[in-house]
Amino acid sequence: MKAIGLIETKGLIGLVTATDAMVKAANVQVVNRIDIGGGLVTAIVTGDVGSVRAAIEAGAGVADQVGQLVGSHLIANPAEGLVEDLLE
Repeated sequence: MKAIGLIETKGLIGLVTATDAMVKAANVQVVNRIDIGGGLVTAIVTGDVGSVRAAIEAGAGVADQVGQLVGSHLIANPAEGLVEDLLE
């Protein structure tokens, strides 16, 4: 089953640190980085549900340690075309 994971941080340093932790923790692919505005940035990864869950936990933990975590979320079995239509 495929999943999407999102981590949002305040500032790029937290996001880079979190994304590094995500790809080291599990077999996930970074899909995109979105600049929300106001210093908020979001990284999106994809992979199987277990891998994305592990990646999100690792990334959120690291971003929280540096005081930059805004939020994180896992979407298991996203609707067909969601990544292509909205996130790329």
